[in-house]
Amino acid sequence: MSVAELSSETIPHEIAATVIDPKAYAQDTPLHEAMRWLRANQPLGRAELDGVRPFWVVTRHADILEVSRQNALFHSGDLSTTFTTIEADSKVRAITGGSPHLVRSLVQMDAPDHPKHRVLTQAWFLPQNIRKLEERIRTIAREHVDRMAALAGPDGIGECDFVGDVALTYPLRVIMEILGVPESDMPRMLRLTQELFGAQDPELNRARQEMMDHADAVQQIQAVLADFFMYFKSITDDRKASPRDDVATVIANGVIDGEPISDFEAMSYYVIVATAGHDTTSSSTAGGVWGLCRHPDQFARAKADPGLIPGLVDEAIRWTTPVKHFMRSATEDCELGGRKIAKGDWLWLAYPSGNRDEAVFADPDAFRIDRSPNKHLAFGYGAHLCLGQHLAKMEMRILFEELLPRLASLELAGPPALAEAVFVGGPKHLPIRYRIA
Repeated sequence: MSVAELSSETIPHEIAATVIDPKAYAQDTPLHEAMRWLRANQPLGRAELDGVRPFWVVTRHADILEVSRQNALFHSGDLSTTFTTIEADSKVRAITGGSPHLVRSLVQMDAPDHPKHRVLTQAWFLPQNIRKLEERIRTIAREHVDRMAALAGPDGIGECDFVGDVALTYPLRVIMEILGVPESDMPRMLRLTQELFGAQDPELNRARQEMMDHADAVQQIQAVLADFFMYFKSITDDRKASPRDDVATVIANGVIDGEPISDFEAMSYYVIVATAGHDTTSSSTAGGVWGLCRHPDQFARAKADPGLIPGLVDEAIRWTTPVKHFMRSATEDCELGGRKIAKGDWLWLAYPSGNRDEAVFADPDAFRIDRSPNKHLAFGYGAHLCLGQHLAKMEMRILFEELLPRLASLELAGPPALAEAVFVGGPKHLPIRYRIA
C-alpha cells in the first residue's frame, strides 16, 4: 500500500484520546473498539493531542513485528519507553538531569548496552534451567489451590477473589524465590509492585486517589522507586558479602565492560525482574480464569484434556495482553506500513491491537484454548523479547494443572474489574464461585 492510497494520517481526536485513557483500558470494550477502528481505517495513524508529543499508533500485528525486529532503526531508550505527557517528561528530566527514564533497565536500553546487561541473567531464565524449579513451583501452586479448597463449605461450594487470593501472590512467591527475597517481605513487595504499575488507578496507587495527570503520577512513581531502591540496596550489600545461588547474587556482582554494574543499573535490574516477573503473570493467570468463567465449554475441554493446558496458557496471555504498549523512536527517516516516518518520531506499539488483528487471528475476540497457531505479541519480539517468557508460561501451566482437576464447576460470582492502566494491567478483582471436585 502506497502513502497516496492511505487516508489522512491524523487519527480522529476521540480515538486518539481513547488510546491514552486509563479508564478505557479498565472498561476494555472502548479500547478494543478504538483499536478495531484503527486497524480497519488507520492502521498506522498519527495522534495529535494537547500537552502530548505527537506519536504514531502502530496497531497491525505485521507492523508491530517490523518495528520490534529492527532495534537499530527503532530505539527504546532515546525517548520515554512508555507513554508520557510533555509536562511529565520535563519533570522526569529535571529529576534525572536530562534522562527521560526514572530507571535504566533492559526495557530502556538499546545496543550495545542492552545485550551486555541481558546476558547477565539470561541463563537463569532458559527453559533447561527453569525446569529445575518445577517441583518447587508446583508446591507453591498446590498451596494456593489448597487455600481455595479450604474456602469451600460442606457442600463443596467456595467463593474468592481470584486476583487477591491467588493470582497476585502465586507468581510473586515464585519470583521472590528466584531473586532470593525472603517470603516474609512479600506484603511489602506486593504493595510496591501494585503502586508502581497502578499509578493511574485510584484503588492501586500510593495516594489512593484519582491522578489528575501524568505529572502527578511521576511523583508517585518516584516515591515507589525510592522505596524499591532502598530495599534492594540492602539485598545488594548482602549478596556482595555472601553470594548465594540466586538472581540477586548475579545482579549484585554483575560486571559490565570489566567494571562492576552501577548501583543505579543494579537497582533498576532488580525492579524490572521483580515487577515484570510478577504483574504480567498475575494478570494473564487471572485473565485465563476469567476466560474460562465466560466460556464454560472451554473450561470443560481443559478439564477433560490436560494436553490443552499449554494452549490455554497462550490464549490467556493473548486474550489478556498484560503489557499494553511500549514506545519506540525512529533513528532515521524510514517508511513503515506505507507511512513516511521521520527521524525522531515516537511510535506507540499497541499490543492489545496486534493480538486481536483479524489478519492473523480468526475470531480474535473469542477465547479459544485450542487456537493454533497462536502467534501473539504479548512477550514482544526481537532483541527485547521477554526474558522471563518461559518462566511465566511454566508458572501458569503448573497452576492450571493443579487447579483444573480440583474444580467441578467454575463461574463468576460478581462483576470483574480491570485496572486503570495504559502500560501494564489486567484484572484487579475477579470474584469467582466454584465447586471442589
